[in-house]
Amino acid sequence: MNSSPYKMISVDEATILALKLTETLEPHFVELQDALNTVLAEDVTAPEPLPPFPASIKDGYAVVASDGPGEYTVVGEVRTGAETDIVVKKGTAAYITTGSPVPPGADAVVMVESTERRNAGPDGLPRVRINQAVSPGDDIRPVGCDIRAGDTVLSAGDRVGAAEIGILATVGAVRVKVHPRPRVAVMSTGDEVVEPSAGRLGPGQIRDSNRAMLVAACGDAGARVSDLGIARDAVGHLEGLLDRAIAEGTDILITSGGVSMGDRDLVKPLLESRGTIHFGRVKMKPGKPLTFATLRVGEDQRQMLVFGLPGNPVSSLVTFNLVCLPVIRKMAGWRDPSLRRVHARVASALRLDPQRPEYHRATVRWAPRGDGREGGEFVAESTGGQMSSRLLSARSANALLELPAAEGVVPEGAVVSALLIGDL
Repeated sequence: MNSSPYKMISVDEATILALKLTETLEPHFVELQDALNTVLAEDVTAPEPLPPFPASIKDGYAVVASDGPGEYTVVGEVRTGAETDIVVKKGTAAYITTGSPVPPGADAVVMVESTERRNAGPDGLPRVRINQAVSPGDDIRPVGCDIRAGDTVLSAGDRVGAAEIGILATVGAVRVKVHPRPRVAVMSTGDEVVEPSAGRLGPGQIRDSNRAMLVAACGDAGARVSDLGIARDAVGHLEGLLDRAIAEGTDILITSGGVSMGDRDLVKPLLESRGTIHFGRVKMKPGKPLTFATLRVGEDQRQMLVFGLPGNPVSSLVTFNLVCLPVIRKMAGWRDPSLRRVHARVASALRLDPQRPEYHRATVRWAPRGDGREGGEFVAESTGGQMSSRLLSARSANALLELPAAEGVVPEGAVVSALLIGDL
């Protein structure tokens, strides 16, 4: 009977070791439109205040607040983006649109709903009746009230989403220093694996769900993904795809299948011959054969990380989320690459495995208190049968429940730890 030469380690040990051997990618500059889903490598400061001028909050009339209600001559209009030399003096007003600079002399804005247009006066200028008393500063955004000159608007380590793109554009940061998105290559292994487009399956064949799933997961994690296809059960073919990944400048190679103890499980022997395997068995269910190696590649002997994931679809996805995802995040510059952990009350009893800790797929949601008072708790509902081949157990799953190795069950209503792998 074959026995594995690899020591069994815990998931925490595996994750800590993989993160320890992961280097954050050196930063570079990108154009603003290419910064989405990256991590900033330096602070971004505002070169000028925002707004750069006192700006009207509403459509209305710029006035001298001390004039009070009454009828006044309208000396002109101030509109956004238009130059004007209008000056408001006591006894006059100027029509102003939202966001326009408040003209010199005015110290308040009266919204248009509190005014009435009047006939022109003897001088031919329009007049307006102000029906509301105002105080200096009313409906005016002062210079720098949103952002002061020199303020740090974004910090190194911030992740760039749509709002951050808007902030960068606001302060004129059209070239941004960020950490590159990691280059991740994905391949499946096995003669039994065929493309998803295959028509009728032959004896023993299965469609390749793992590769499509892992390519999507890597893209969702912000990586630049290369699809290497399917490696056949031949050392030369597997080695050729490994060399292709190296030639493409891959930072992380993720394989699925071929990491168990069978005579056609070729991934571990190849990694042993080309690099260093740091672990080859992890005490977890599903995903025990998870393998992690590092290779020194290319003329510059840069480091490439390799994860050999199990072939069962759920095992592949669970191990990706627990170990590969934090590594991708660290490489991309995340401050804290770990999965978010919450506590959730289980909606039904869950059977435990006596040998290995289990990562039970579940849907976690926030449940408000039933008595109408503020507060609530997270509730976890199992996705059903948890066999590692049953990919339907991952459908709608946004959490992995951390169940201990023990006899018996987790009773309905018990509170367990849940690692979030999706949106709540």
